[in-house]
Amino acid sequence: MMTSTLTRHSAAMPALPALEAVDLRSRSPEQRAALSAAGQDLREYERVLKKGGLNVVGEVLKAQGDFVEMTHYPRDDVFDTETHSQYYYHAHRGSALEHGHFHTFLRAGGMPVGIAPVDHAQASEPWPHGDNAISHLVAIAMDAWGEPIGLFCFNRWVTYETVYPAEAVIALLDQFAIDHAFPNWAVNRWLTALLRLYRPQIEALIR
Repeated sequence: MMTSTLTRHSAAMPALPALEAVDLRSRSPEQRAALSAAGQDLREYERVLKKGGLNVVGEVLKAQGDFVEMTHYPRDDVFDTETHSQYYYHAHRGSALEHGHFHTFLRAGGMPVGIAPVDHAQASEPWPHGDNAISHLVAIAMDAWGEPIGLFCFNRWVTYETVYPAEAVIALLDQFAIDHAFPNWAVNRWLTALLRLYRPQIEALIR
């Protein structure tokens, strides 16, 4: 299980100092209840996987052939057509501790009305826009045993996303949900619960 003190990373730089622990006393009773429920859900999905001798990373890589750096797993990513949430797993950072990491996204179809990207009139290249707009939420680093070991964010050119203001991205976190059985229902629900449980830390990273 990931600790409450998580590490900032960039896509190609060494780890930076750990984030400060979040004081949950500043959260409302409803927010604390939601965090508690997400933690219980996460433990239940982990229990189900471990009972079958499975882990999150193993299920994502199952029947995918050789594990090749920069390749997305599963092929063509995982996408929920109802929530417009998306994720994939890959590796490229060359860390001794990290096996690979998940990238999580929300596409335009799942964004609340009024969410708009930052002004990018001076951008050196076009951004995805309209129905193709996509916001990266957070990346989750995993170890070789299929356990989460950190969270990180980075600049837009890593994932060629549309850039939204920090508070807008934070507002999108609640919209992320994968609720189908490909590649594995427990994995999808685990990832959804993890973003709920570590929302305070994710907010700190985004800001």
